[in-house]
Amino acid sequence: MKRLIALSLAFATFSFVFAQDLPTNPEPGKCYVRCTTPDIYENQTVQVEVKPAYKVLRTVPAEYETVTERVLVKEAGKRLRVIPEKWGTETVSYVSKQAASTLRVIPASFSPDSETIEVKPAYAQWEMSSAAPSECQSSNPDDCRYWCYRGYPAEYTTIATEALANDASTTSTPIPQATATYVKKVVTEPAKVVEEEIPAEYATIRKTVLVKDATVVEETIPAVYKTVSKEVLKQKGGLTTWKEVDCKLVEYNALPINWNLGSATLTPAAKRLIDQNLLKVLQDTPGSKVEIASHTDARGSKTSNQALSERRAQSVANYLISKGINASRLVANGYGESRLKNRCADGVSCTEREHSANRRTEFRLINN
Repeated sequence: MKRLIALSLAFATFSFVFAQDLPTNPEPGKCYVRCTTPDIYENQTVQVEVKPAYKVLRTVPAEYETVTERVLVKEAGKRLRVIPEKWGTETVSYVSKQAASTLRVIPASFSPDSETIEVKPAYAQWEMSSAAPSECQSSNPDDCRYWCYRGYPAEYTTIATEALANDASTTSTPIPQATATYVKKVVTEPAKVVEEEIPAEYATIRKTVLVKDATVVEETIPAVYKTVSKEVLKQKGGLTTWKEVDCKLVEYNALPINWNLGSATLTPAAKRLIDQNLLKVLQDTPGSKVEIASHTDARGSKTSNQALSERRAQSVANYLISKGINASRLVANGYGESRLKNRCADGVSCTEREHSANRRTEFRLINN
């Protein structure tokens, strides 16, 4: 009885306190959610070195290879060989008697000739007539004589002479030269020294040569890091307000994600559904809190179904956190097969369509 009275008093006290925190001037038929201004956290990722970098040393042995090599065992030399001269005969012609000539004198010859010589040149002189004319009247007979200028021709004489018909000369009669021959020995090929090459001599040997000396390979094993996400308080919240919301949002709303069988991984299509439905509600009602509820059908064990539903609800929450929603505004609940919407419990034969009605993900606004 005392326990019942205590419980009644506690319930009355809680109802009174909660009543003092109701929205002021509410309107009939409308729904309200209590929004607490949340502490604003910033999601940060830090790299934690879980294993430092270190070196691994590895020795690489020396590398050898066998090669063949041609080596000189005797150097090249020279040998001199004398080749004597070669002789031959040659017939030589010579003039045994030189050519000459004999001379015969032909005396000069004459022919009879003549030459007319002027022995007295022509002249003229004055001459007196020899007797006086008969009619001369002078007592002096010379008075009647006359003078005449008389010319006289030149006087010539012809002398017999001899003219040179041919002067003395000689005639030459040639005496031909006489030739003879003799034989002499001549060098047809002079002596010479021939230089002959003596080739070098080689041998082939095999030897082992170093290709690459032994080395140490140093390999650095990088440090191992683990990425840890943490929330850092950016702004302290705490103020409680009431916000009018669509009454449909305080009831469970379907988030029609088509999960792959046994998977809790969000597909690109599922992420687009969350962006269009749940993310928009959270952005339009800042400070509100959302429950994400995931359910499975009854097939399989209850334990595995419970775990799968929890992973799926948490996958939705993690995606929203990656989009900037504070984790304090999200409640991820997996209900497994505990809230079936139809008769399809264990042992009941149902169609695939009936089972699919139980495989669902939902969300609703809850008081913060």
